[in-house]
Amino acid sequence: MPRPPLDIGTYGKIRYSAIPGGGWRARTQFRDFDGKTRPVERTGKTQGKAAQRLKEAIREWTGSTSGDVTRETKLSDLAALWMEQVEGEVERGEKSPNTVTTYRSILDRHIVPGLGELRVREATVARIDRFLAALLRNVGASSAKTARTVLSGMFGLAARYDAIASNPTRDTRRISSGQTKQPRALEPMERTQWLVQLESNEKAVRWGLPDLSKFMMATGVRIGEALGVFWEDVDFVAGTVEVTHTVVRIKGKGLYRKPRPKTKKSERLLPLPSWALELLEKRRVEAVNDGRGPDSPVFASSTGGLRDPSNLLRVIRETRGREEFLWVTSHTFRKTTATALDDADVPTRLIADQLGHARVSMTQDVYLGRRSVNPATAAALEGLLDKPSGGQKRG
Repeated sequence: MPRPPLDIGTYGKIRYSAIPGGGWRARTQFRDFDGKTRPVERTGKTQGKAAQRLKEAIREWTGSTSGDVTRETKLSDLAALWMEQVEGEVERGEKSPNTVTTYRSILDRHIVPGLGELRVREATVARIDRFLAALLRNVGASSAKTARTVLSGMFGLAARYDAIASNPTRDTRRISSGQTKQPRALEPMERTQWLVQLESNEKAVRWGLPDLSKFMMATGVRIGEALGVFWEDVDFVAGTVEVTHTVVRIKGKGLYRKPRPKTKKSERLLPLPSWALELLEKRRVEAVNDGRGPDSPVFASSTGGLRDPSNLLRVIRETRGREEFLWVTSHTFRKTTATALDDADVPTRLIADQLGHARVSMTQDVYLGRRSVNPATAAALEGLLDKPSGGQKRG
């Protein structure tokens, strides 16, 4: 009866032979990950040294970055292999370009320095849990949560290579953000005051913040989505705007108009209240006078190109003025839109569609993918800048 083959990734009995002139040779058979059994040998001054070098050679072999992941693979190598897959997903449009930047940052700053020298087999639940707890304590919940996501992805890859039986990250403690401050909406008087103070600020006017604020309140779009709207996306006859892009900055490449917003569910066709159409009509006349065509941004930079969302957020912080507006962020406009729709008794599903939410998280956990144009939302927003609002219920 033939001898059973070695298990994949293991080696057989080590045999020794003396080398003429001094020293020893250690030999064994190693069953590689392609199923083939190969001879491996190393030499040393003593049998022990020869055996040590032989075992080191096998560990380096099994821990190589040739595309295979084993129990002996270092976490730094596992991270590099996993990031290659993430970058491929970005190229195929399955993930946002910002994802690569975020994940690489958390790897370079925390995971590789803290865990990179560990082997896959050494990444126990206890070790990962202690690392995440220290990150939560010393850096913060946001970084710890991202690190947990990255580690889960890395060990998921290791599990798919059969290097581990299960993903150790799954059994670590959940990371809580603690109590988060709920976003506020601009009340009727605050909306007026906000626009007045922006229109009196030279820098805010130069950056187009009054019009941008109005547009975002009329639509509930995210700031990147607003900057990704081109004139060809606006239908003045139908009174709609199509949201199919968002603007992001990719490290080393610059600004990029990504073909999809935050999620696939974020692609939507929105009706516009009449005052928003009037605002856009004025801006279109200015764009034509500047020689900009349909394939240019509605909210363009001074040179007619894309605006950087981060720079615009900085200008909002710099120009929000008086102490009572220090809490205002770009998300405040989305909250204001949602509040106005809620006050007008627009169904929660329609509010979720308007904001581009993948889930109606306030009332139910249902994915939505509709692109229907419901005039009820535009009608509800018709008097947003001059009609009192009853409260701040949803966002």
